[in-house]
Amino acid sequence: MFTGGIEMQSIRIYEMPDCKMVSSGNGMFGEEKFDRFEEWMSSQKRGLFPKDFLFGGEDGFTWLYMLEDGMSVPSEFEIVDFKGGLYAVATDIDQKTDTELMNTQVDKFLCENGFEQDELRCQLGNIITSSLAQEIMGYAQMDYYFPIKRKK
Repeated sequence: MFTGGIEMQSIRIYEMPDCKMVSSGNGMFGEEKFDRFEEWMSSQKRGLFPKDFLFGGEDGFTWLYMLEDGMSVPSEFEIVDFKGGLYAVATDIDQKTDTELMNTQVDKFLCENGFEQDELRCQLGNIITSSLAQEIMGYAQMDYYFPIKRKK
């Protein structure tokens, strides 16, 4: 697909602000505290964009949820400072992503546009598909956030 003679890009750049986040702490899906965090997070009013971000891997995950004024947070969950910054964001089908291919495409995009990955910050992800859309499509879409910085 083309727009004004320029090939349409499938990766977007997003700048996240420094902010406070509610943290699940390190855990795995199916663990009691992690499940309680998901239950609390799911009870929050859904906005135009998801406010939760997941990072981690085989040793466990941490789920973050953007803190808003007046929000009631259970005492078992810590409120942490989140260092924002620039992110390259790619979208794919949750749990079906060819991560090697995605990384190659993201790195190519970054190189062509004066960026590089910022290894000092964590990659993040979030499900962007509503439950209604998931029901219709039969799958969920996930945004993958790659921390980036200006290329040296």
